Amino acid sequence: MPLLKWRTFPMSNNSTEIEIRYLKYLIAASEYGSFRKAAAALGVQESSVSRRIRDIEDQVGASLFLRHPGGINLTIAGQRFLHRVRHALDHIRDAAAEVAAIGRAEDGYVKVGLFSSLSSGFLSDLFREYDAKYGSVHIDFVDGEAHDHINSIRKFQLDIAFVIGLGDWPECDTTYLWSEQVLVALPEGHPLSTEDALTWRDLSSEKILIRDTAAGMRIQDYVIRKIREVECEPRVEAQRVGRYKLLNLVASGRGITLVIESENLVKVPGVIYRSLRGEVLQFYAAWSPKNDNPAFRTLLSLARSMARSSAPQTSSPVQDLDGVLAEPSRKRDLSR
Repeated sequence: MPLLKWRTFPMSNNSTEIEIRYLKYLIAASEYGSFRKAAAALGVQESSVSRRIRDIEDQVGASLFLRHPGGINLTIAGQRFLHRVRHALDHIRDAAAEVAAIGRAEDGYVKVGLFSSLSSGFLSDLFREYDAKYGSVHIDFVDGEAHDHINSIRKFQLDIAFVIGLGDWPECDTTYLWSEQVLVALPEGHPLSTEDALTWRDLSSEKILIRDTAAGMRIQDYVIRKIREVECEPRVEAQRVGRYKLLNLVASGRGITLVIESENLVKVPGVIYRSLRGEVLQFYAAWSPKNDNPAFRTLLSLARSMARSSAPQTSSPVQDLDGVLAEPSRKRDLSR
């Protein structure tokens, strides 16, 4: 067993207290079979080794070595004691290495709040690169809405959340990371599918499907306002389904819906996508400035680095829909 530098840790058993740093004398003596050789290996006086081992014997109440002119040998008690000492020190060494790895972000745990898809785009690239660099870090993903994620961050139940838009979020820091185009999901063969990009006026006579969630209801309010701005009356229908099922409804011809660019790779038979002109969403990371989790800090640093090296932010970003999605949920009338 290699000799290491030991820090001082008290270890108690009833009235017995042994300082771990002195156990190195015991281990060296057993390995060299001589107090003199052990002292030479440790770079201390032979009397120091002999005295420290005698102190340990006095504390445990048993002789650990048989002393004779040719050197020393472990007693039965010494053999059993040394076996447990080695086992205990292995645990301490492993614990110290594990904690050090967490401190270097080579190991650990990160809880991440999401709103958008991980199938493609910035987040997909981010976590692919993070896994390549910090494969021992466990990441727990939580799907949800911005206001729920922010509340969890304040309670330290989440380390970081990737959300659309900015809100009034006390006790949280934020940084812009990337933008995505808003797309219109259409059934194949739809008359609007011949256009490369669509406008709100193009959508004014369409039935727009949204999910029956807090975010969905906020999108409904936004859609109604935007279509009324072009002097048309909107048709919006809420459905109690998930994102994929909503696209299935589009494929069946029951309406159209809005998605973000990173969801474009969700291939649903019978669905095509067209951009909605002028509608761009900005994505941000949000976290608590009090969070000192090293694994989270390396994730945030990597996200910032990737954001700096990616395409620049649009010169005139559309903020309206960002703000709508960042607002807290409200009570809604589902009878409409």
